[in-house]
Amino acid sequence: MSERAGEIFIGGEWRAAADGGTLAVRDPATLEMLGEVSDGGATEAGAAVDAAVKAFPSWAESPADRRAAALFRLAEKLEHESTRFQLLLVRESGKPAREAMGEVASSVAFLRWNAEEIRRTHGRTMGSAFRDLRLWTIRQPVGVAAIITPWNYPLNTLCRKLGPALAAGCTVLLKPAPETPLSTIELARLASASGFPRGVINLVPTSRAAEVAGCWLADRRVRKIAFTGSTKVGKSLFRDAAATLKRVSLELGGHAPAIVFEDADLDLAVESIVASRFRHAGQTCICVQRVIAAESIKADLTSRLVERIARLRVGNGTDPEVEVGPLIHEGALQRVRDHLDDAVAQGARILTGGQQLHLAPPNLGTFFEPTLLDGVNQQMRVMSEETFGPVLTIGHFQTEEEAIQLANATDYGLAAYIFTKDAARIHRLVEWLHFGSIGINDTRIIHPALPFGGIGESGIGRENGAEGINEYLETKAAVLRVPTIS
Repeated sequence: MSERAGEIFIGGEWRAAADGGTLAVRDPATLEMLGEVSDGGATEAGAAVDAAVKAFPSWAESPADRRAAALFRLAEKLEHESTRFQLLLVRESGKPAREAMGEVASSVAFLRWNAEEIRRTHGRTMGSAFRDLRLWTIRQPVGVAAIITPWNYPLNTLCRKLGPALAAGCTVLLKPAPETPLSTIELARLASASGFPRGVINLVPTSRAAEVAGCWLADRRVRKIAFTGSTKVGKSLFRDAAATLKRVSLELGGHAPAIVFEDADLDLAVESIVASRFRHAGQTCICVQRVIAAESIKADLTSRLVERIARLRVGNGTDPEVEVGPLIHEGALQRVRDHLDDAVAQGARILTGGQQLHLAPPNLGTFFEPTLLDGVNQQMRVMSEETFGPVLTIGHFQTEEEAIQLANATDYGLAAYIFTKDAARIHRLVEWLHFGSIGINDTRIIHPALPFGGIGESGIGRENGAEGINEYLETKAAVLRVPTIS
């Protein structure tokens, strides 16, 4: 093993990769190398499982208050270091500073909520049809949980999974995205000083995702996989997890519609849609990708969107005035170009934006103008695939039934948004739209107490709320015969 201290955290010890490998982390805005971290492989993945298995019995049996106290301490430490984590998120992911601060604050909230919720997680007693039988259930942690997180919200998605897993009594294996491992490494450093026993939290940064994940998927001792990322990768994990019948939670892709009715507050709709679509340069799974407007207000809404989108300031997220940062890498830029070229070739019109931006040094990353497309149809890639970039489309409808049909014309079912003042219509659409989360006159849909997850190609299982902790708990039933007194 290399003598380098390293960023792999196993069994309470920091280490380097056995083969000495490292991976480079770059700032997507400047392309500057932020540093090199240890690049783990199968050796480290297996050692992490060994450590998690060893630590599991005592952690699972520890009182809920002890687990809660450790989570509260971690949340407090993260909140205390919020400014440092904010800058770290800006530098490794490229998002604007105000978004990064929001990510840190929400991560603290997820940790705290789960620390509180574990005290409310308990079994039940039930009545029996027989006088001499007593029926009840208990809840126990599923076991070792592997948590695989994406690059776009590296801290938020981690805490949404880590919080309930640790609260439930699971020990964990962490694999951050290779583009953004720094915030996960730093959170693990905070956790190591928060009272979690050795082996409860184990971290393997890696550029060899298939090798590390494959080790965990094949190991019967790993009982849970929690993943946020693309639908393609999620399906592969789901197939491989079936071999050992692991529990699986998958938060996958999205293609969110925003339906704007004729009675909507258009100022509110425009601000909400633009904030959602262009957050993190459109690199979020729940952001609005397509606007479906009532025909009578489409022209007005379109002109308002064009004006607001054109005013968005693009640049390095360290600038507090910047609203849209860079795309994560060249591959993301190419996907945006491909979607736009395909749409324009089929008759779509670019109303604003549509070009790569070349900023002054040191900002040499992949920046792209916020873009609005009109004249779209269902055959275009931008209408059926996640663009994961700063491109918004607008179409129209004539009837409520047509609006529902257009919104549901996707294999994805993660998030949808409605803008209307009609209470009866709100209830109808919440029932008829095939999406796991629906925002009404707002696009802020993820909250610690509210379950979040997808339908169809958007995933399996739920995060947050009581449902989120349930994903890490098994329910065990007990039947006791109690002789009656004659």
